[in-house]
Amino acid sequence: MTAMLVEKNVPLQSCNTFHIVARAHSLVRVASEADVQTVVASSEWGPSPKFVLGGGSNIVLTGDVKPLVLKVEIKGKRLVQETAKAFVVEAGAGEDWHDFVTWTLQQGYPGLENLALIPGTVGAAPVQNIGAYGVELQDRFESLDAIDLQTGRIFTLNAAQCGFGYRDSVFKHAPQAQTAGLGLAGRALITHVRFSLPKPWKAVLGYADLEKKIAEANIAQPSALQIYQWICDIRRAKLPDPDVIGNVGSFFKNPTVTPEQRDDIIARDPKIVHYHLADGSVKLAAGWLIDACGWKGKSVGNAGVYEKQALVLVNRGGATGGEVMTLARAIQTSVYERFGIRLEPEPTVV
Repeated sequence: MTAMLVEKNVPLQSCNTFHIVARAHSLVRVASEADVQTVVASSEWGPSPKFVLGGGSNIVLTGDVKPLVLKVEIKGKRLVQETAKAFVVEAGAGEDWHDFVTWTLQQGYPGLENLALIPGTVGAAPVQNIGAYGVELQDRFESLDAIDLQTGRIFTLNAAQCGFGYRDSVFKHAPQAQTAGLGLAGRALITHVRFSLPKPWKAVLGYADLEKKIAEANIAQPSALQIYQWICDIRRAKLPDPDVIGNVGSFFKNPTVTPEQRDDIIARDPKIVHYHLADGSVKLAAGWLIDACGWKGKSVGNAGVYEKQALVLVNRGGATGGEVMTLARAIQTSVYERFGIRLEPEPTVV
């Protein structure tokens, strides 16, 4: 049995990308499966509520965290196998997501380039089913390993078992008795994630920002590394660096509407930015809706809407989680009153 070090009264400002000041009453750093099993087996900590913390890039802390914080720091990157159809690569849940994407390209395993520069850790990526520029994590996912926080048992899930949806997975839902426990929120800690990167590699293009870069560079068939570089440039131009200005990236999900709802909105606002989905529904750009309501650059206390991208809420210095959520609710009200659409926040509110 490994000895367990429980740190007390730990500042979390550097552990969340919003840089909100809060503390963990108790925190354990998890560097291996054994560390989690030690916690679960502990008579003091085993039965107590737990909060899994990765890179803190998708949370809004509205106060000190009372449950035991399990800070995931499991490292490691490797090629598991290469087949005629794919490279299967694995990373520890505590690895930085962007560093992992960069590593895969350096090793000659393309396929994750559209997901470059998304903040957070590898372990958080499946929870959120992260996505950008036409690629979602589920498109490249192979399987993951996790630990049951009640029994300490290690288990493996494939894509179907993860229940991926738009910015959604089985890890965001509480267990439901009627669905035979399909719901792992608060029940599991992800330790390793594996990705299947298809061969032959095909570029995923088709977003206006990317098309613009292709036209500017006059490169008809860009390489994975070229796309990676463009994605990094596009994101840096649009989104604030969390190390400089506290934020969690996109704060709201892009809402999906029926073609009838779209037609109704277009009749009033012909310029609305929208994308047609394969199932016939239409995705609206949440940032455009927020901007249309006049929120860009506005603030509530020390929380504000980023000047270059209305989808991003920022910490202008010393913002509390309460200020961030007051601003978010005011934006939701404005958008609902004008467009009849309820915006749903992406981050978890703690």
